[in-house]
Amino acid sequence: MPRGYFITFEGLDGSGKTTQLRRLAAWLTAAEYEVVTLRQPGSTPLGDRLRSVLLDSRAESALGQITPLAEMALMFADRAQAIAQVIEPALADGSIVLCDRFTDSSEAYQGGGRELGSERILAMHAAVCNNLQPDLTLLLLPPLEASLARARRRNERNQFRAQGPHQQQAPDENRFEAEADDFHRRIHEAYLAIAERDPHRVAVIPGTDTIDAIELRIRALVAERLANA
Repeated sequence: MPRGYFITFEGLDGSGKTTQLRRLAAWLTAAEYEVVTLRQPGSTPLGDRLRSVLLDSRAESALGQITPLAEMALMFADRAQAIAQVIEPALADGSIVLCDRFTDSSEAYQGGGRELGSERILAMHAAVCNNLQPDLTLLLLPPLEASLARARRRNERNQFRAQGPHQQQAPDENRFEAEADDFHRRIHEAYLAIAERDPHRVAVIPGTDTIDAIELRIRALVAERLANA
């Protein structure tokens, strides 16, 4: 059986990548491809536990401040588990794997945002992930200010969710969005550097078009890549 195809979605929170991943998954499924979707951190029992630590802004009040190196290590623990439990088995079965974030996120957020540097992130990826590389990375990069505003509005809306007759506070996943704008500017710059370094793998999708127009652009790009795979 031919090996599957590995596509990752990258970008700042609020870039629209999750919406586009879902739309692409629906289109590929309708075209009768076998599709597996996942997000990082998350999508395994271990990953979901780590997600609640890494993204919930209230976690540090219970655990203490998470250091940049600890944050990096936890992200890679999640990634290694996802590769072994979800990604590699799906690729071996010939499926198309769509992943919401992968190591480019660590290079951008921990390498750039936390200023740990790319070299350390790439060495960790080689050691922990056996250097598994996506076949295609779709990097959604709308203007920085627009992404941040959208992400912060979303997290404010989702902070409280009604569950039955009671209202329960839900994980706000706002830990990174709460950082200063300079942190996000470094992430944005790191993503641009990744795209410049690896232009064949990374396709930059400016987020200035409508959601529907971006979806059509992604469809065309993926169809071309799959035809030539």
